[in-house]
Amino acid sequence: MAKLKLTGKDIRNIGFEEGPSVGLAMEVMNRHYKFHSSEDALEVLKNVLANPLGFAVDEVLGKVAHKLITHENSSPKEIPMREQGVDYCVFGAEQIEEGAWQQMKTAVRLPIAVGGALMPDAHQGYGLPIGGVLATENAVIPYGVGVDIGCRMCLSVFPVNEKYIHGKEGQLENMLLDNTRFGRATFKSPKDHEVIERSEFKEINMLKQLKDKAWSQLGSSGSGNHFVEFGVVQLEESNHFHVEAGNYVAVLSHSGSRNLGATIAKHFTSVAKEKCRLPQHSGHLAWLNLDSEEGQEYWSAMNLAGDYASACHHQIHERLTKAFGAEVMIRVENHHNFAWKEMWDGKEVIIHRKGATPAHAGTLGIIPGSMTAPGFIVIGKGNTASLNSAAHGAGRAMSRSKAKESISGKIFRDELKRAGVRLIGAGLDEAPMAYKNIHTVMKHQTNLVDVAGVFYPRIVRMCGDDSPAED
Repeated sequence: MAKLKLTGKDIRNIGFEEGPSVGLAMEVMNRHYKFHSSEDALEVLKNVLANPLGFAVDEVLGKVAHKLITHENSSPKEIPMREQGVDYCVFGAEQIEEGAWQQMKTAVRLPIAVGGALMPDAHQGYGLPIGGVLATENAVIPYGVGVDIGCRMCLSVFPVNEKYIHGKEGQLENMLLDNTRFGRATFKSPKDHEVIERSEFKEINMLKQLKDKAWSQLGSSGSGNHFVEFGVVQLEESNHFHVEAGNYVAVLSHSGSRNLGATIAKHFTSVAKEKCRLPQHSGHLAWLNLDSEEGQEYWSAMNLAGDYASACHHQIHERLTKAFGAEVMIRVENHHNFAWKEMWDGKEVIIHRKGATPAHAGTLGIIPGSMTAPGFIVIGKGNTASLNSAAHGAGRAMSRSKAKESISGKIFRDELKRAGVRLIGAGLDEAPMAYKNIHTVMKHQTNLVDVAGVFYPRIVRMCGDDSPAED
C-alpha cells in the first residue's frame, strides 16, 4: 500500500486556512497516518477542524488542535463600523471633491473616532483624505498620518531687501543646485546629526535596518510635490515679528522623512491590519491601540521620523544660509503629516492631521500655494471646530495623471514666465494649474488663521517627474 502523501492544497481544500496549521497537519498526518488512505486521513482532519477542543488532549492530533485553537483565538474578528459617524466640520465644502467627502464619512464611522474636520484644500488620498483631520481615543492610525511622516514646511527669512535678487537669479539658482538634493540623489558626504544616534534605531527592531539609509539621505528632499525655493517675504507694518515692514529675501522648503518615514508607515500599517480587521473599504484606517506594544513602537518611530524630517530641513537651510552669506532673521516651520496627543473637548485625544497645519491659538505655520502662487505665514486662532487645524497648501485640483494629460509644456512655460518664476525640475504633474486657487482656500479659513506675512516664489527647485512621488 502506498504511503500517505497529503499536500497543503489537500488540507486547505477541506477548510484549513492558510497558515502554520496547514504545514503541521500535513506533517502529523503523513507521519502518523501514513498507511491510511487520503480520504480517511482528510476525514480525521475535518473532525479536528470542526472540534479542536475535543482533540486537544489527543497524543497525536493534539498538536494540530492546539495550533487551530491558537489561530482561532488570535485571528481578529471583523470590527463593525458605526452606523452613524461622529460629527465633523467642513471648511470650503464647495471645492472639495466627492472622493475626499466619502473618505471622511468613512473615517468618522470608526469606533475610535471622537471628532473630525475637513480642510478647504482637501482631496482624495489613501484612508484618511489629504486635508483630513481626525481625533481618536487612545489609538493611532498609521495611514491617518500618511506615508510621508512629518512632511514639513520650513521658512528662513534674511534681513536682505528683495532688490538683491534682481540680476542675481543665476547665482541663486546655482546655490540651489549645489546645496539641495532631490529624489534618489543624495550628498556624497552627508552632514552628521544627533537624530541618527537616537536610541530608537537600536530599541525597535524594524528601525535597525533603516539607520544607514536614513543617514545617507540626511539633508535631502523627496520627490513629488517637494521643493526648495528662493523667494520674497512681504511683511506689513506692526507685523508679528516686530521687524521693519518690507520685502525680504527668504528660503522656503517642503519635504518629509524620506525612506525612513515611508518604511515605518508601510510596516506599521501592515501590523495594524493584522491586529485590526476592518471592512475592506476601510482597511487603510486600521489602528493600533496606544496601550499595546505595537502602538507604542509606532508612536516612537513616528516621532523619530518627524524629528528626522526636521533635521533634514535644518540642514537644507544651514547649507543655503552659509552659501547666501546672511544671518536668519525669522524662522517658521511646522509638520503637516503627523499625530499629536492633545486636549480637545475636555479630554486627551490623538489628533491626526494628514495634510493639515496645526493652528492652535498663537501658533505660527506656513501654507504654501503653487510654484507661481503666494504662500502665507499664518497664526492659528485655536478654532476647536477645526480641531485647531488649517489647510496645508492649495490642494490638488487635478490628479497627477490628469495634469499630464491635459496641461501642455507651452501652457506651463507661459505661466512661469507670466509669474516671473525660474524653475529647476518638476514635471507637468506639478504645474500650477494642477492646484486649487490658494486665495480661495485662504478665504475659506479666515476663522482658522490670521495672515502674518506673504511669501512669493522666485527661483524654485523640484525633483522633476523622473522619480516616483513619496506622498
